[in-house]
Amino acid sequence: MNSIRERILREVVARLTAGVAPTPVLRFPTVPVAREASPALLLFAEGDSITAHANNLVDRLLMVRLVAVARGDDAFGQADLAVVAAHAALMSDTNLGGLALALREVNCDWDPEDADAGAVALPARYEIRYRTHAIDLTQTG
Repeated sequence: MNSIRERILREVVARLTAGVAPTPVLRFPTVPVAREASPALLLFAEGDSITAHANNLVDRLLMVRLVAVARGDDAFGQADLAVVAAHAALMSDTNLGGLALALREVNCDWDPEDADAGAVALPARYEIRYRTHAIDLTQTG
């Protein structure tokens, strides 16, 4: 069985995929997004830290970053629509079907990152709090 962390990330991908369709959701893409693939929503797990230990349970904090990538004359509008749809999809169930204790928005950076002429990348960050057993990462606490 996969870890709670992996199951959370898969749940996030599933929710985003349903929420931003037909825009593709790419988890940790290893190559730049092709022009033809814009707009797209990229998902990155930035880190997973331990916030507390109690009675063989471990509280954890998973940071994820979404990046809406769009190109063209209405790149800002397309990227904004993707972020709005992604946010609604994630916040519809902040416990992610019982896998997480809470999900909350941390920030959204509205300074575009120019990947190439006419490209916009708008990142939004979320933290996901969850709990596991100290000796078994596959069990919620």
